[in-house]
Amino acid sequence: MATDWTSFAARASTFGRRHTELKPPSKLLWLGEPRSLYELGFSLFTAPLLLSAPRGDGHPVLVLPGFLASDLSTEGVRAYLKALGYDAYAWKLGRNFGGVRRMREGLRTRLGEIHERTGRSVSVIGWSLGGVYARLLAVDMPQAVRSVITYGSPFTRDPRASNVSDLYAQVTGEGPSPEERAAHALLPHEFDHVADDVEAPSTSIYSKLDGIVDWHASLLRESPSAENIEVIGASHIGLGVNAAVLWAVADRLAQPDGSFAPFKRRGPFALAYGRR
Repeated sequence: MATDWTSFAARASTFGRRHTELKPPSKLLWLGEPRSLYELGFSLFTAPLLLSAPRGDGHPVLVLPGFLASDLSTEGVRAYLKALGYDAYAWKLGRNFGGVRRMREGLRTRLGEIHERTGRSVSVIGWSLGGVYARLLAVDMPQAVRSVITYGSPFTRDPRASNVSDLYAQVTGEGPSPEERAAHALLPHEFDHVADDVEAPSTSIYSKLDGIVDWHASLLRESPSAENIEVIGASHIGLGVNAAVLWAVADRLAQPDGSFAPFKRRGPFALAYGRR
């Protein structure tokens, strides 16, 4: 796909102004991430309630793991979606060592396989970095993507927005130079796609107590087909197993193809969602 670097430069400049106050979550929040075990336990305890969630048409769903995670980390959500009747798929690209340039072709191939095999457009769910990839797929292959749901995904490359930004840069080789860091500037990059509007209906789920990613970096520009859902108290690691997140995912997937209505705070986990 052709790259419009002039457009990227304009967006990168806008992002720099928009996110001038971003910084990593506090170390206290980071140390609180092990509470994800309690979130998993609560989801298992409330499984009968989760299985009463709205059911859709059983369309295919591709689930993408976060940075340094593998398909093992998404087994829970895929099992849940299969129990609701969806045709859920793993990404089958091994451990997610990141790198937009390195992973992009493999992601396109995997989505294309599912789209061709099923003959249907695919909803793409991404956890953290996986959500960045999900939105890139919506940009690259809009005809194959039915909807995009992300949780805890950073839609800005501001190096101050995450507690793992330095690790990501070391592992992938993608990241701002020391000069860019000093100037709080970023060169144009394909990553800059993800904060813009995409054709597919989009939902970003986030927590203000995320210990890895600054929650401001997970906010989409809301529109008639894009929304943000806050899950109160969730950890970054726990977003993939949190009962309120799973319910919201099921609710969003149940929407008829080609339609979109904002999420409503209702159901057994209504109190877990922040007010818009």
